[in-house]
Amino acid sequence: MTHALIVDDDIDSVATLQELIASEKFTVSVAHTLRDARRHIALQQPDVVLLDLQLPDGNGMELFSDPQLVANSEVVLITGHASLDTSIQALRLGAADYIVKPINIKQLQGVLSRVMKPAALQAEVADLNANLANSGHFGLLWGRTPAMQRIYEQISRVAGTSVSVFINGESGTGKELVAQTVHDLSRRRKKPFLAVNCGAISPNLIESEIFGHEKGAFTGADKQHEGFFERASGGTLFLDELTEMPLELQVKLLRVLETGRFMRVGSTTTIDADVRVIAASNRPLLQAVQAGKLREDLLYRLNVFPIEMPPLRERLDDVPLLADHFLKAIAAKEGKNKRFTPRALQQLQTYHWPGNVRELRNAVQRAYVMAAAEVIDEQWLPRPDPAHEVVSTLAATSGTFAAVSPGWTGQSLAPAISAPAPAAAETSGPSVVMPLGSSMAQVEKAFILATLQHYKHHKEQTAAVLGISLKTLYNRLKEYAAEDAAAAENSSAAL
Repeated sequence: MTHALIVDDDIDSVATLQELIASEKFTVSVAHTLRDARRHIALQQPDVVLLDLQLPDGNGMELFSDPQLVANSEVVLITGHASLDTSIQALRLGAADYIVKPINIKQLQGVLSRVMKPAALQAEVADLNANLANSGHFGLLWGRTPAMQRIYEQISRVAGTSVSVFINGESGTGKELVAQTVHDLSRRRKKPFLAVNCGAISPNLIESEIFGHEKGAFTGADKQHEGFFERASGGTLFLDELTEMPLELQVKLLRVLETGRFMRVGSTTTIDADVRVIAASNRPLLQAVQAGKLREDLLYRLNVFPIEMPPLRERLDDVPLLADHFLKAIAAKEGKNKRFTPRALQQLQTYHWPGNVRELRNAVQRAYVMAAAEVIDEQWLPRPDPAHEVVSTLAATSGTFAAVSPGWTGQSLAPAISAPAPAAAETSGPSVVMPLGSSMAQVEKAFILATLQHYKHHKEQTAAVLGISLKTLYNRLKEYAAEDAAAAENSSAAL
């Protein structure tokens, strides 16, 4: 049977806890001090240690001072004063989870149901790292460059814990795959992994989709609906594009994260939320806070363990590996094998990839369809934009302002840092010129509006070129209209 050790000096709390754990088919032993705990562990290695922080002979964290003592035990902290500092310290020392007093029975049951020896998780991660050199992938992620190996190391550290993760990076870099890999290597792997794109759900419906609603809660609510928090119970909820979530809903999300409970829309009954939340955004997080798109308190609650995804242009050595992976996957589905020529792979590595890995996958799909023979050459693959080459060259030599061209096919703002304005003949298509010192929000606004105008206000095409969702584009345009209206009102008031 699975064995648990309770380390707590509160006699009443221990008695209740001991009864609850025994009801889950665990054998249980009890220690009231750190000294007793060390003696119990020496006699019988527990599968899980429920460790109180405040003990007569010291802080419960001191049990971690001997790494070998709890190396084969899952440690769950018990505290009456949960805090962000506590969770961070617990992560660093190797604790898998923590429970807040008074103990919630369902939360405790969830923790016990996920008990897994740390050695088992470490062995899985070791196997993935051992096969990385040959296979080129770690879980669902592909790449061997140092930038990706850093991502794998971060995933390895955080997957076995319960702390919140915030993944930041440009669209198309693979943020959802990181979240899925964290889930797959966690103790929650047997429960659901649900992904929610907060920018793709109507602001009027997003609260109902996330928390659920009761029958009759609003017009059209003809039956009870379980939200994502309920459906992901015991598992992981991935909130993508979190900065697109309305601020009033961010307040409710923060409350759920702090209390572990929520209510369906139209209900007065609270429900336990046994869910690990992983969030992501393609906006710089501090910029999102300054722009009023993300609550600062929610950022610090979720950003316990940040992961920054590198854009594909910063790991071009991974492009041939990724292209070959996508090509094999397409060939397996279509039933006909094809391969790239060396020159085709070389050309793929010279392109800037503003749409990142997603754009590369689409480019491989298109080339597979267009290539008549079994060999894919460079004619159907994207070519470096001459204007981008000019701007990049100038950027290496000076740096007075940014010039970007909305006429580029699929080019995003990211590469466009340059110096004195090139002559008109040196660029292809219209450009947007921004002085250095402009905020990223100002640059983004100018580029989005210029691109929209260039494509004659065709929003679908504009969103595709910018590499953002149509919903995100609509949200940005709505923001800009509100900003312009406010500026006009202030100007009139000044007069």
